[in-house]
Amino acid sequence: MKRNHLITGLIAFAVTLLTVGVYHLTIGGGAKVVKVEHIDGSPATQAVYTLDEDGNVIPLDFTRVAEKVMDGVVHIRSVQTNPLGNRQQMEDPFKDFFKDSPFEDFFGPRFRFEGPSQPDVRVGSGSGVIISADGYIVTNNHVIADADDIEVTLHDNRTFKATVVGTDPTTDVALIQIKADDLHPIPFANSDEVRVGEWVMAVGNPFNLTSTVTAGIVSAKARNINILREQYAVESFIQTDAAINPGNSGGALVNLDGALIGINTAIASPTGAYSGYGFAVPSNIVSKVVEDLMKYGVVQRGVLGVMIRTVDGNLAKEKDLGVTSGAYVDSLLENSAAGAAGIKPGDVIIEVDGNKIDNSPRLQEIIAQHRPGDKVNVKVLRDGKEKTFDVVLSNRKGKAELVKKEHADILNILGAEFETLDKETARKLDIKGGVKVKDLTAGKLRKYTTMRPGFIITKVDDKPVTSVDELVKILKDKKGGVLLEGVYEDIPGTYYYAFGM
Repeated sequence: MKRNHLITGLIAFAVTLLTVGVYHLTIGGGAKVVKVEHIDGSPATQAVYTLDEDGNVIPLDFTRVAEKVMDGVVHIRSVQTNPLGNRQQMEDPFKDFFKDSPFEDFFGPRFRFEGPSQPDVRVGSGSGVIISADGYIVTNNHVIADADDIEVTLHDNRTFKATVVGTDPTTDVALIQIKADDLHPIPFANSDEVRVGEWVMAVGNPFNLTSTVTAGIVSAKARNINILREQYAVESFIQTDAAINPGNSGGALVNLDGALIGINTAIASPTGAYSGYGFAVPSNIVSKVVEDLMKYGVVQRGVLGVMIRTVDGNLAKEKDLGVTSGAYVDSLLENSAAGAAGIKPGDVIIEVDGNKIDNSPRLQEIIAQHRPGDKVNVKVLRDGKEKTFDVVLSNRKGKAELVKKEHADILNILGAEFETLDKETARKLDIKGGVKVKDLTAGKLRKYTTMRPGFIITKVDDKPVTSVDELVKILKDKKGGVLLEGVYEDIPGTYYYAFGM
């Protein structure tokens, strides 16, 4: 009996407590009371940890790195003006008057009336990295290519005009310079020591949003995405998932010490905007290109003289290689440095100067850090056995000597790359000789004429020219107007182009 009373009492007590609770939450307590805690300070920077080189646990703090590097990244505005662009085509007023007459052929389809031209102005935007207190800035070649005017804005909003020191389309790297004080250069890191999975930060100006910082990790190394269309292109990108968008090109990819490990260059995206994959030129390649442009005015590219393919499972099975990684030597080029050292087609290059070679881009990256005349130790796998060779790298012409950039001032003014016409082509065109325009960059020829690559200059101001040296000699001290006469291989007739020096 007492036990029943005890149970009944406990039930009544519980019901009472429940009733009181409901009352306070509804009627008796008025509005619902929500307790919010406020914590002074921000422990977020202490929430994630990483390891230093010695294996010590340290807080992962992006704010310190951001403060350290933002002053070293600039915004670049490039302007390309073509005064001959946008010509207003007008209808031939004599078309009907001379129709079905002997003069119709004279005023035929090649005879055009053109109205006043409207300058074609193109404005591009990108980023750059200050690398010295002297005002040298690294960026991508595609950011400043063909620009007539380059404007650099620093993180403190100071603005300067920049001049181009040199470019290397094969790596998409360019070097420009400004005259400014109180600059904050970013030091280079050894990109060979960068590890997949380590934290990195990308700094740049995407969509003209200046001084934007994003963070991520190194997703992969030695990536080739076939974005550079140059004949001797070197693609061995660092891949990252730090957000990179249009405008980030030429900006910095840094490690947690605030050191430069790469120049952001490209994204892989079906939409043209960030979708998880960004690519940067490794800092070791950038450093080599910059040193060459400063010292020689042109990039000194050492080459092995081989045609290579990345070894994979299919190639290994087809050729019975015994390995599934490395760079397979398909063939040797003429005057091959590798061939002279004893390397043969069918060899698999597995190591260069102690650096393991897993694929062709990695081999290109290592060799691109050397100049003609440098000696490298190459380990290959041949018939299942390892062999080593000391290879003296050559230039693209097969000679173990540095390339000279001749007549740099004149060629930069004209904005063209020339070569002396070979005798066979001259004979085919029935001319004594000439100078072929291989390529046009920002300069007087493209800005003030309609010349296109492939034009062969035969005369300058009615004086015959048969070599690049003769062309430069005539133009070296030239002032005033210049008239170029020449031909194209694929277009009949003689063409004339005039401009002022």
